[in-house]
Amino acid sequence: MALVNIARPESVSYLNQREAAEIDEILMGPLGFSVDQLMELAGLSVATSIAEVYKPAEHNRVLAICGPGNNGGDGLIAARHLHHFGYKPYVSYPKRTAKALYNGLVTQLESLSIPFLSVEDLPVDLSKSFDIVLDAVFGFSFEGSPRPPFDDIIQRLVALGNPNEKNQKSPVLVSVDIPSGWHVEEGDLSGKGIRPNLLVSLTAPKLCAKKFSGPHHFLGGRFVPPAIVEKFKLNLPEYPGTSMCVRICMPPRVDISALRENYISPELLEDQAEADPFTQFQKWFDDAMAAALKEPNAMAICTAGKDGKPTSRMVLLKGFDKDGFVWYTNYESQKAHQISENPQAALLFYWGGLNRQVRIEGPVQKVSDEESEQYFHSRPRGSQIGAIVSKQSTVIPGRQFLYQQQGELEAKYSDGSLIPKPKYWGGYRLKPEVFEFWQGQPSRLHDRLRYTPDGKGAWKIERLSP
Repeated sequence: MALVNIARPESVSYLNQREAAEIDEILMGPLGFSVDQLMELAGLSVATSIAEVYKPAEHNRVLAICGPGNNGGDGLIAARHLHHFGYKPYVSYPKRTAKALYNGLVTQLESLSIPFLSVEDLPVDLSKSFDIVLDAVFGFSFEGSPRPPFDDIIQRLVALGNPNEKNQKSPVLVSVDIPSGWHVEEGDLSGKGIRPNLLVSLTAPKLCAKKFSGPHHFLGGRFVPPAIVEKFKLNLPEYPGTSMCVRICMPPRVDISALRENYISPELLEDQAEADPFTQFQKWFDDAMAAALKEPNAMAICTAGKDGKPTSRMVLLKGFDKDGFVWYTNYESQKAHQISENPQAALLFYWGGLNRQVRIEGPVQKVSDEESEQYFHSRPRGSQIGAIVSKQSTVIPGRQFLYQQQGELEAKYSDGSLIPKPKYWGGYRLKPEVFEFWQGQPSRLHDRLRYTPDGKGAWKIERLSP
C-alpha cells in the first residue's frame, strides 16, 4: 500500500519563470547536478505520479507527446518507466534533437520496442486509441505561440476537453510541469487551452499551477537541496516514505458506489491447485513475498465472545506449519478474553497486488510457554519493552504515559540484561478446519476454492460460486 501525504495548495510555494530558471542554473552549476540526472528524476516522478492515480489494468495505453527540450526528455524517460510499470507506452517525438543525451533516450525506448509515432501517424481523435495522453511538449521556458507541428497537436489535446473519468472512452490528460500552451505565470490566457486531469509539477509548482482546476496535482522531483530551499524561502511538502511524488491537492470526492476494480488474474483451477491447503498457502505466500507486497504476513483476526458480537483487527502471522497458524499478543486483550470464552477464530489474508485473499477458520489454543519465551527473546529489545509497556485494550491517560513507562524500562535494562517476558504475553495457534482461496477475476466471476477435511486424512476441494 502506498504511503500518502497531501499538502494543501495554499501552504506550498509557487515559482515565477525567473526563479524556476535560476534554480535550474544553481542545480546544474555550483550544486553539481547534471541535466541527465535531473531529467531522470523528473521522468521517474512523472511516471510514479501517473501510477498513483491511473492503474495499468484500466489505463494501459499511454501516448507520450514529447517536445524538443528538457520537458520532452522528461516525457521520454517517463515513457521508459511506465513501460517497466506495466503500461504500454507510445511516443510521438516530432522535433528530435541531435544531442547525444536525447539520442540515448530514444535508443533506450527503441530497445524496449516502444513504438514511435510520427505526427502523420497520430489519429486526429486521440480519444479512440489511448487511455492516457502525456503532455511533455513545452516547459517553463516556453514563450510565445506554438509553431507547427505543435500548434496542431495542442489543439488535439484541447479537443480532449476535460474528460469525465467515468467515461472510459475518453483518455485522461497528464501535463508535465506546465500545461503546454499556458503562460508559466498567468496560466491559460485565452481560456481555450488544454485542461489536464493530472498536473505533475517539478521541483516546485509554477505560478500557473494556481489556475489548475483538475482533480489531481502532484509535486515531483525529490532532489531540492536545503541551499535552494533557504535561498528561495520555499515551503515544500514532505515526500512520503520512499515515494518520488507527493499529492498537493485533495483527491476529488467520488461516488463510492461507482468504485470498482475489474480484476485481471490467472485462473485458479482445481487441477492446478495443490492437494494440501498448507502447500497451496505456502505457494501463495511465496508469491506475495516475491511481489514485494507490504507486510504479506498481515492478517485480520475475527473473534467473538459468549455474547456473539464479533470483533476484528490486523495482526502479523509469525509462523505456520501443519499444526496451525501462530501469532503473538497480550493475553489480557479483548481478543484474548473472547478466545477464552469462545476458542474459535477466522483469519483473513488479503494480497491486493495479486488480487488474492485466503480465509482460514478453526479452533484456537495458546502455544507453549517455551515457544512464547523463545519468540519473545528473538524480537528487538524495543519490541520486548513495548510488550511490557502496553496493557493492550486498557484505557490510558495519554501517549506521554507510554513514553514515560518506556523510558523507565529502557533505563532499567540499559545494561543489556535479559528482559523477562511478561506472563500476560504469548502466542496463539489456530488449527485450520477450513481454507478458502480466492482469486479475483473479470466481471466478478471470481475463483473460490474451499478445502475441508474429507474424513480420511486428506482434504476435499470444492468450488464455490463467486
